[in-house]
Amino acid sequence: MRSVLITGASRGIGLETALAFGRAGYAVYATMRNPSLSPQLVQTAAEEKLPIHVSAMDVDSDESVRDTIAAIQARHGPIDVLVNNAGLAIPGSVEELPIAQWKATMETNYFGALRCIQAVVTQMRSRQTGCIINVSSVGGRFACSPLIAYSASKWALEALCEGVAGELKSFGVRVAIVEPGMVDTQMAREGREMESPIYPQAERWAGMFVAGLKFPVPPSMVAEKILEIADSGTWQLRHPVGPSAIPFLEWRKSMSDEAWVNLNAGDDETWYGCIQQSFGMDTRPEEPANVEQGQATS
Repeated sequence: MRSVLITGASRGIGLETALAFGRAGYAVYATMRNPSLSPQLVQTAAEEKLPIHVSAMDVDSDESVRDTIAAIQARHGPIDVLVNNAGLAIPGSVEELPIAQWKATMETNYFGALRCIQAVVTQMRSRQTGCIINVSSVGGRFACSPLIAYSASKWALEALCEGVAGELKSFGVRVAIVEPGMVDTQMAREGREMESPIYPQAERWAGMFVAGLKFPVPPSMVAEKILEIADSGTWQLRHPVGPSAIPFLEWRKSMSDEAWVNLNAGDDETWYGCIQQSFGMDTRPEEPANVEQGQATS
């Protein structure tokens, strides 16, 4: 039975990926910081009798990653597939977001993946087989406020993966980057609430999340792509996922760097007009509903 280790499996893409691999007959080692806070995966695995084993692992900790993965390998054998999914997105402009939050984002999204890769790569190289799949984002290909910290961490992850892919291909180890567009996860839903008293970009991108989530794309779509990559034997490096992923990437690619900066720095109407022309979505803030005179508001 082939095995897969998945980080950030408590919800969203990670949870759906664990279920997809379990249903496909893999031995699944699903990790998360605190399994007691996220019982859904354990419950579903028990109901469907899936070979899913849940472990506590904090990708921010050298010791936790090293000891947890070593224990899994000692007890069950080598890991065939690693899925680096754990991540967080903390919005804020460069002026408003404390340095500690920038460090926390990089610690999880970049160093967390690096720790896990280092924990499995020696056995994959020595066995001349293995697959490392890293969940990035279309935000790993362009940057915008107020998600600069998130984009910076995903850009770093993409550079890591591109370099590691070149190191490991001659040893038979595949590396892939998954780049979801707008997907209906808690992270995306929280994006609808972004705001700033200083920078208008927060409200503009919040409007993108509001409009995008009116046609929700389930995280299971990303999970299916991750399973497909593992099973197919593909050496393709980057894999955009979801109906909005390629349009987002082509939108950014259509502009020079200076045009992109000017769009983000420009006035609201220029921004909203560009979004409507490019994607057919009106992402302007919705006007509050009219209230009859004398009726209390809530």
